[in-house]
This record gives sequence, structure tokens and C-alpha cells, in this order.
Amino acid sequence: MAFLRNPGIVTGAVIVLFILFLALFPGVAAKQNPMEYSAERMLLPPSSEHLFGTDNLGRDVFSRVIWGTRIDLLMGVIAVIVPLVCGSLIGLLAGYYGGVTDMLMMRLCDIFMAFPFTLIVIVVVTITGPGITNLFIAMWLVSWMHYARLVRGEVLAAKNAEYIQAAKVLGYTDMRILLRHLLPNVISGCVVYAASDIVMSMLAGASMSFLGLGIQPPAPEWGAIIETGRAYISNAWWIAAFPGLFLALTGTGFSLIGDGLSDMLRTKGRG
Repeated sequence: MAFLRNPGIVTGAVIVLFILFLALFPGVAAKQNPMEYSAERMLLPPSSEHLFGTDNLGRDVFSRVIWGTRIDLLMGVIAVIVPLVCGSLIGLLAGYYGGVTDMLMMRLCDIFMAFPFTLIVIVVVTITGPGITNLFIAMWLVSWMHYARLVRGEVLAAKNAEYIQAAKVLGYTDMRILLRHLLPNVISGCVVYAASDIVMSMLAGASMSFLGLGIQPPAPEWGAIIETGRAYISNAWWIAAFPGLFLALTGTGFSLIGDGLSDMLRTKGRG
């Protein structure tokens, strides 16, 4: 398979599968309770008993990081799925029908894209209140435009192709042409972008938790753990270092997959 011949995709897939395994089966690697407090083992350095040391409340950092894998990975994926679906459908309709529909949808995209991603997320979460649901809503509101623009551009190039004209001559409905003929041929760019967007969503979610606007303590989320370790960075560096390392590792995995898929599509296009 072409995927297996791309070292970037293979390396990224190995990393992502490792993270996915930890997310699905955190209890296999982390035997200790990530929520268990202990005054007797506060701020212990990494050891054979506590691989990543303990935090200021005596909780095992290794267990908290491993269990946090599920939260952060789920946060990144869910934050991308809704914009991917909604944005693709908006771009599909705008590109196919054009006219007023296209103008209104693209002007709406322009309005959202005029403001920085992080700023809008912070404003929305501040207004609606901290929490995972409000964080998702904020990220959904500011992520769909990129998918809409990607799909719209592909549809504008493909809607006059011979296979679309043939479908119209055969009397196929617009719904069938859009979903069965156009969408499968224009969605590949969005899938590639989604791989990288998962990384940005995870970083945004961790950043909001770091600022106290995302997932709230004592949940073992990487951004929240890093925020806890910030106050102890001089004498207990391991609290912030290891969740940051896992966040970087996960981001690297998805980025390698996205870059590899992008390279394959460019090579296929030149061919």
C-alpha cells in the first residue's frame, strides 16, 4: 500500500496508535488511582514507584498523564468532527449552487476568520462559563470556515467536470450529485487538514484548561496538570514536563500523518 511506503505516515501512525491504546486502556499502563490524594508523598521525584513523580497533592503524575490521554484525545477529535461535517456541507452547497447562497456563506466565513481563533474561543467560554461543553461549542463556532472554504474551492473546480454533467443528463437529483458524486471527490483535502486540526484543537483545549476556562480540576487533563506544575517548576519540574511531553508527542504524530497525506495527494496530482 502507498501509505506504508511513506515514512512520515508510518511514524505518525505508530505514535497515534500508541496514544490511542493508552486512551482506550489507561488502566493497563497506569495502575494507581489518578485522583488519590496522599499527604505523605507530596512532590516526590520520578522513581520506580512513581515513574513521573507526584504532584503537590501527592497524586501519581504518571497515572494522571495516562488517564489524561483519553480526555485530550477525545477533546481533539470531537472538536474536529462537527466542523468537518458542517463546514464540508456548507462549502458543498456554496460551491455547487453559487449566487446568493455562495455569497452569504462566504461572507459569514470572512466575518469569523477576521478574528483570531484563540480570542474568539476565550470570549465565548468567558461568556458561557468554563467547562467542556462550552469549550466544544466555542471551538466548533470558529473551526468550520476552513473546511467550508476548502470544499467550496474543490467543488468550483469539479462541478463542471464531465462526470457531473453526465449525472445531470441522466436526471440525477442534486442531493445525489452532491453526496454521491461530488463529496467523495472533494473531501480528501479536508481529511488532510483535519489531521492537523486535531493537533490545534488539542492545543486550544489544553490552553483553555491551563487558563482555567476548559476542563476543571481535579480532572486529569494535560493542560490543567501543566497549570498545576507551573507553580512548582523550579523544584518539581516533572509535574509540568511530562504532560507537555505527551502533548507534543501526540501533536507530532497527527502532524506527520497530515503532512504525509498531503505529500501523497500532491504526488498523485502531479501524476
